[in-house]
Amino acid sequence: MIGKSDQKKRRPARAAVAVDGSPPLLLPARLRLGLRQLEVFVATAREGSTRAAADRVARSQSAASTALAELEAVVGVQLFDRVGRRVLLNENGRALLPRAQSLLDDAAELEGLFSGAHAAPLRVAASFTIGEYLLPERVSRWMLTHPASPVQLRIGNTREVVEAVAAFDADVGFIEGPQTHPDLVVHPWLSDELVIVAAPDHPLAGRVATQRQLAQATWVLREQGSGTRQVADAWLVQYLPQVKVGIELGSTEAIKHVVAAGGWLGCLSRHAVAQSLADGQLVALDTRLPLPTRRLSMVLRRDKRPGRTTADFIRHCGGQAGTGRR
Repeated sequence: MIGKSDQKKRRPARAAVAVDGSPPLLLPARLRLGLRQLEVFVATAREGSTRAAADRVARSQSAASTALAELEAVVGVQLFDRVGRRVLLNENGRALLPRAQSLLDDAAELEGLFSGAHAAPLRVAASFTIGEYLLPERVSRWMLTHPASPVQLRIGNTREVVEAVAAFDADVGFIEGPQTHPDLVVHPWLSDELVIVAAPDHPLAGRVATQRQLAQATWVLREQGSGTRQVADAWLVQYLPQVKVGIELGSTEAIKHVVAAGGWLGCLSRHAVAQSLADGQLVALDTRLPLPTRRLSMVLRRDKRPGRTTADFIRHCGGQAGTGRR
């Protein structure tokens, strides 16, 4: 025999009475999970403490701690391991984080849907060659057609871009190197070619440089962790018996200036040196070696669906906006 208490347990949803004779609708039980709780959770995951998270979301520490405790009570599991005054995401928290961030992104878009207010900035991270030579024009054209959707462009080397997207600090990343990350999906974007450049008065300018001459030359290369450096290293080591690296620099522009001053060789993206070659500040050396090519790529979180603005920007840049879940 089924008692009243058993009947209540079997009725998680209630029927809404239809006035037009259609079947009744089942209304879901009241949600206990709130956006404020998720906001505090994401901030705590990023900052590593409820005190820092409270500052990030403009709440008191006690309110932040309460919101976090309420969230853990709602989901029924602990999301952090407590180590002294710090909190570290455990496996439950790592599983929730991308879904929570996606919900917050969707809520932000929904909040500004009818308000006419400016949307939250689109956070883009790009490696140096892409961020300095390929994206500025695309961002400029984007702003002309999407004045209410500003872009924050963060430029670093490939490793830094990968880390930014993996840590939810960027909505989309553009990279040059072959680096991967277990939390990211890499989408091919554009092709690129590296060229050997020198000053117009360099002894090897205007002639076909041999492998021996290239091995005896002194090079100015990008720093370790750069996508350009990864490709250059693999190519130079493959064809030259030795590579004499005189200077490592974290800026493509700085390398171009050093090479133009004379005496050095550089290995840079054709996109990055196109204007300098056209102006005659640099020359591309002729060799019998096949020049290295590479694929420029977009990176997205594997477990986070791109928001509408992110997806539109990716298409604007000539890429395909997938779901990110592969």
